[in-house]
Amino acid sequence: MTKSVNTPLDEAAVESLKSGDLVSISGVVYTARDAAHKKLVELIRNGDELPLELAGQVIYYAGPTPSKPGRPIGSAGPTTSYRMDPYAPLLIEHGLKGMIGKGERSESVVEAMKRHKAVYFAATGGAGVLIARSVLSAEVVAYPELGPEAIRRLEVKDLPAIVAQDCRGGNLYKEGREAYKVG
Repeated sequence: MTKSVNTPLDEAAVESLKSGDLVSISGVVYTARDAAHKKLVELIRNGDELPLELAGQVIYYAGPTPSKPGRPIGSAGPTTSYRMDPYAPLLIEHGLKGMIGKGERSESVVEAMKRHKAVYFAATGGAGVLIARSVLSAEVVAYPELGPEAIRRLEVKDLPAIVAQDCRGGNLYKEGREAYKVG
């Protein structure tokens, strides 16, 4: 059964999710990759204002392609999440509640997720065109000079994902390997 998840996320929503849950995400999510994450962390460390409110937000690690006529966005597949691991704990500490990407997260990110109640969703790599069908609107809200890596505000409906790592330390990557271990 697929769980419906609406953004922004609160602590109760995050706590209701467990690794392995299939989810359908609706609401606002922001795209950002490593260059944008570096800028956000620098702003936090300098005490400067952020271009988006982090509290309850979900960041999708994607660098969408240009949109085709009549579409709000081009292909929007996930990028490898570990590149954001040096930055994610501080963003989580400042209110980020969800992240969408692909691949397992570092121990420092997992500890921040447990401490501050956040969740990591995995999206299917190679399915960027299908994922883009869930995007109703897209607008650049910060760092347009970064091109595809600019921060975009996406309004999404039923974006498909799976809870890969939950706020209690559940880890589908480890659990999945264990379930199919031979011998």
